[in-house]
Amino acid sequence: MSIILQSTVGGFSAQFMRKLPLVEQAMRDHGLEPSEFVISKDYASTATIPLMGPFFFNYSVFFGEEKFTVTEPNDMVFLDYFFKRVLAADGPPEVPRRAGLMRRFFGWMSEPV
Repeated sequence: MSIILQSTVGGFSAQFMRKLPLVEQAMRDHGLEPSEFVISKDYASTATIPLMGPFFFNYSVFFGEEKFTVTEPNDMVFLDYFFKRVLAADGPPEVPRRAGLMRRFFGWMSEPV
């Protein structure tokens, strides 16, 4: 099964719907079950300019007893954020640290001539 989608603002974009299976597969690869997640899309605020809708949406993600909400301008920006959260489930990758400029400079200065 896939992620349950809810919207009070007319649904999700076609591009979002095309990319969602890739995110669901990444979730399965990281040991998460997509059917346990519900994504809800709502307006972030009321329209500030007459005849124009709001510029941002609230995306609420429910899973188990947990919930988080983010405000993004469109579906694809949210999906990118959500995808990064899924990949972060294993923790951030270890990045080797390179010595800073001052440490290298003092290292050079301490070497014999």
